[in-house]
Order: sequence, then C-alpha cells, then structure tokens
Amino acid sequence: MLIANFYKLYFSPKRKYINSLKNLLGFVPGNIMLYTMAFRHRSVAIVLKNGTRSSNERLEFLGDAVLGCIIAEELFKRYPYKTEGFLTEMRSKIVSRANLNQLARKMGLEELIEYDNRIVNFPNKQSSLLGDTFEALIGAIYLDKGYNFTADFINNRILNTHVDILMLESTETNFKSRLIEWCQREGKELMFELVANAEGENSKLFTIHATIDKQLKGIGVDYNKKNAEKLAAEKACEALSI
Repeated sequence: MLIANFYKLYFSPKRKYINSLKNLLGFVPGNIMLYTMAFRHRSVAIVLKNGTRSSNERLEFLGDAVLGCIIAEELFKRYPYKTEGFLTEMRSKIVSRANLNQLARKMGLEELIEYDNRIVNFPNKQSSLLGDTFEALIGAIYLDKGYNFTADFINNRILNTHVDILMLESTETNFKSRLIEWCQREGKELMFELVANAEGENSKLFTIHATIDKQLKGIGVDYNKKNAEKLAAEKACEALSI
C-alpha cells in the first residue's frame, strides 16, 4: 500500500491531480476513476460506446444513501435519549442541500468540479451543483475504501471539523413554511405538483415540482411524498435566495 501510494504521488502521470485530491481529502485515493467521475457534472457527461452518459449522477444516488445512513448512526450514538422525530429532523438539517453546498465550499470541492459554464444561467441547476458533487464524492469514497473508512471520514473530516451540531439543534429549517410565507408576502402562486418519475410508473419514488407563478423553481425526489415536497421547497428557497 505504501509503495503504491508513493508511486501515485510522485511518478503517476496523474500525480498532480492525485496530490490535489490528497490535499483535499486527507488520504491517497485508490481508484482514481471513481473520483474523476464524482466531479463530472451531468452537463459535461461523457457518452460511452454503449450510448450511456457517464457523469456523477449514479455516484450521487449512492452517496446520498451512504451519507444518510452514516449520519443516522452517528446521531443515534450522540443522542441516546432523543426521540425518532428529533433524530430525523437533525439528519435532515445536516444533509439539507443548503448545508451540503456549504460543506462543499468549505472543503474546496468547487475547484475540481467539471461542468458546463452555461448552467450559471439556470439558478435551479446551479444551486444543487456543489451539494450533488459532495454526495457523489461520498459515493466514490464508499466504493473505493468501504463503509468503515467512509464513516470515519465523514465523522472526523466533516462533522467534527465543519458542522456545528449544537447550532443546528436551534436552527429552523422548515423550508416549505418559509416558501409559503414568502409567496404569500410577494403575492405569488405556489404549487407542489406530483409528476411522473423518469424511472417509470413502477418506481416507488415520488417526484415533486415546486412551481411559483407556473415557473419551476425546485424539484424533490424521495420515497416519501412529504419529504419530496420538503426537498422541492428547499431547492426553491435556494434558487430564490430566501
């Protein structure tokens, strides 16, 4: 392992990129291709020979699940006497798109992300760029290093370094209420619409569009309809800087 890492850092053709990852993450990655894919936004997806598009979307899906599981386990240990509702709310705060965007900035992920500069003209797409990449990175670390390593990375490198748990306890993150209040104040029509999933009718996922004056402002996807609405409201709040 030490010899392999030494070669990667000093003799590999990709040593500059590998050193950037080491400085960013605190460890030498194994499968470099996973991390390259984690930082490749769908706007610059590579079309493979079989016609599929290679971007960080699949890693984002995996990382979202892994991150949620590790955060849930850590909160379960930290708060042995708290209710399920409290734990759920705290996990939602930590993995919210706004918080993940902030974590990605603190870590400096934006320096390595590959994306089409034209998406800056679409606030709804740009608002999730950093958070999506963060989740994709967690997916890459999980596939490369395994669950225990990923859990240690999240707890020591993320939670203990960049997340103020005590502050989050007192932070209000009811994005749906915040969005409704803003629309009422501004005299705008807000609707949460259930739409067909890209995965097909047999999928158990709910896809919700948050529209304001019939303009799409946020999309939420979850296995629970209410959670999908919350996610759509959160992304709409980000897009509108509420």
